[in-house]
Amino acid sequence: MPDERLQRSLARAGFGSRRACEDLIVAGRVEINGHRATLGDRVDPSKDEVRVDGARVNVDPALRTFVLHKPRGVTTTLRDAHAERDLTSLLPKDVRVFPVGRLDRDTEGLLLLTNDGDLAHRLTHPRYEIPKEYLAEIDRPPSNRQLARLRRGVELEDGVARAVEARSAGGARGRGGVRLVMVEGRKREVRRMLDAVGLPVRRLVRVRVGPIRLGRLRAGELRELEPEDERALYRAAGL
Repeated sequence: MPDERLQRSLARAGFGSRRACEDLIVAGRVEINGHRATLGDRVDPSKDEVRVDGARVNVDPALRTFVLHKPRGVTTTLRDAHAERDLTSLLPKDVRVFPVGRLDRDTEGLLLLTNDGDLAHRLTHPRYEIPKEYLAEIDRPPSNRQLARLRRGVELEDGVARAVEARSAGGARGRGGVRLVMVEGRKREVRRMLDAVGLPVRRLVRVRVGPIRLGRLRAGELRELEPEDERALYRAAGL
């Protein structure tokens, strides 16, 4: 991609009109590769690092991130000859992206898709402790003791699993709900934890990854992140 004026890159990234972006530059709030930007500066969006108020901004239109509401029964792979249904039919048609982490086949909800390898690494590596929030439907309301065990830690066959947050999420017709926040991503970890404390899962939905929420996105639907959501995600990942 050829160089372009800095204010054009900022406007495309969601910082308002080009005039508003010029004001940001004049106010000294924009940096290019660690140096304070000035009016007239040009950037290569595919190479240069641009920051506004110290936060990195994705000005490269080739880097894109989507939110998918993964339906139950879909395997989190791009192509799998052994899967009844994979992600292929749910992906955007105009860009090649890959799933950030996994949701097991029977779990539904928020799955991020991106072509930014650095972002994907930060979001999935336990070292960066990106919170993932789940809503589980169970057969009965959880007791305070069961919730405390989830927060304290549950011994599983691959080590102790601990919820950052665990609280009751109500319920109806004799059933209950648990809202869990995790910073790990071991295979079927949430299901195994709840089973270990006597709360087998009937339905499990991931509703949040970092600052990004599932919202009203219906199963199978896809949306591209708005610039402000994308910036929040990059900040959460330390990028």
